[in-house]
Amino acid sequence: MPNREFKITKDSHVDKRLDFYLSQVIQDLSRSQIQNLIHQENVLVNSEVITKPSTRLKPGDHIEIQYHIPDSPKIVPQEMPLDIVYQDEDLAVVNKPSGLIVHPGAGTQKPTLVHALIHHFPEMKEVGPQTRPGIVHRLDKETSGLLVVAKNSEALQALKHQFKQRQVEKIYLGLVWGRYVKNKGVISWPVGRHVTQGARISIRTKKPKKAETRFEVLNVFQEHSLLRIQPVTGRTHQIRVHMSASGHPIVGDKRYGRKKKKNRIQSRMFLHAASLSFFHPRTQKRMSFEIPLPDDLKQVLKKF
Repeated sequence: MPNREFKITKDSHVDKRLDFYLSQVIQDLSRSQIQNLIHQENVLVNSEVITKPSTRLKPGDHIEIQYHIPDSPKIVPQEMPLDIVYQDEDLAVVNKPSGLIVHPGAGTQKPTLVHALIHHFPEMKEVGPQTRPGIVHRLDKETSGLLVVAKNSEALQALKHQFKQRQVEKIYLGLVWGRYVKNKGVISWPVGRHVTQGARISIRTKKPKKAETRFEVLNVFQEHSLLRIQPVTGRTHQIRVHMSASGHPIVGDKRYGRKKKKNRIQSRMFLHAASLSFFHPRTQKRMSFEIPLPDDLKQVLKKF
């Protein structure tokens, strides 16, 4: 069991939460795993046991932590239906249904999209990290729509590079609360971990990262607006945070939505990755794909 020690000497680390700091300096553990270690009294600050992950660090603090590196979950292929929009020897484009998590992670026990992918494409199993082979980008659990995955290491690196260089264009359809007055706009508020609620992304953050979301109003209803949304950057929960911060949260968003506003429309979040465009990693030809709204979201619009 590793026993690691750290000392707070940099001003940038002062006043940080203990769990946040440790998640930055220990790459082997997730933040939730570190929080569990703190609760289990495996973390000492200045030789005293600390049980609160929110403990703020002070100059000169000496931190000790004992932990073991958890075994990576074995990915066993799972036979489940997949809507494969396109595939070749290098990549596949799939239409992910709502409710399916993309890859295993902390607290994820159910089969994920990755389990299904390595059943359909066994060659993907050795492409990239063990728990997320072939994965280039992600969609939230409740978000449906288009996702590109890599079948070999060359395609994986090439596609990741395109995302980093913002050469991939993604278009979402989202239903938001409120009536928009203008037809289109750009939201460019930086986002990052919330100043006090680390599990949330927010425009209230001590470490802001550039984020830009463009939108166009497709239809306006009595209490809602249907938007065409293009995230220029690819920050975690970017669309959801930007729409919420602008006063027009995504309908059905339980984390960033209107908690006091009853949603009588549908149970899941109305966000769909409708269009995806990128350069093929081998041919360099621009490829574009579109997928219509799934039936459950079509039924929502029929209610207006």
